[in-house]
Amino acid sequence: MAFSQPARVAGFVLVGGRSSRMGRDKALMAYGESTLVQHVARLVDCACGTVVLVGRPERYRALPFRTIPDVLPEQGPLGGIQAALSASDCDWNLVVACDMPSITMELLDLLVDTTRECAADSIVPVSPDGRLQPLCAVYHRRCLAAVSGLLGSGVRRMSEAIPHLGAVLLPIGSAEPFGNLNTLDDWRAHRTRSHQP
Repeated sequence: MAFSQPARVAGFVLVGGRSSRMGRDKALMAYGESTLVQHVARLVDCACGTVVLVGRPERYRALPFRTIPDVLPEQGPLGGIQAALSASDCDWNLVVACDMPSITMELLDLLVDTTRECAADSIVPVSPDGRLQPLCAVYHRRCLAAVSGLLGSGVRRMSEAIPHLGAVLLPIGSAEPFGNLNTLDDWRAHRTRSHQP
C-alpha cells in the first residue's frame, strides 16, 4: 500500500476579519461557481497539499475545509498567524488572506519552493512599489514565540511585526497578485477586470 507523504509546507487561509468596509462577510461572497474563500483555499491546497481556514469555525462549517479559531480573538491578521503556527505540524507555513483573488499558482509555488534550504524565519514578498506583502507569505514555526510576544506587547499591525520575524524579502515583479478586496467598489472593479459574472 502506498502512503502519501506528509506536507512539507502547511497551508492556511485567514478568514477572521470583520469585513466592516465590505458590509458583509467577504470570505463567503460568491466567486465564480463557489465563494471567494473557496477560490483562494483551493489554490493554497494545490500549492501545499493541505489547507486550513483560520477564523470562526461556526461561520464556515458548511465549507469543505477544516477551520480553527484564533488563540486570542480579535487580534487581527497577526492573531491569525499565531493560530496557524500554533496548530501546524509543519516547520514552514504558507499564510494567505482570503481576500486576494488574484494570487497565482506561480506565486504560491515560488513561495513554497523558496523555503527549501532557507535559513530565515519568514519569507515575505515585496511588490514593485516596495510594499511588503505579509498576508501572502511563509512563516516558520519558530516565529510563534515572537508573534505571541508581539501580541502580548500590544502589537497588531503587520508592518510593525515583520521586522521582528527574521524575514527575508522576496521581490515579485507584479503587484497584481496582491490586490485585496476591502470594499464593494474593490469587488466590482475586480469582477470587471477578471470578467467574473
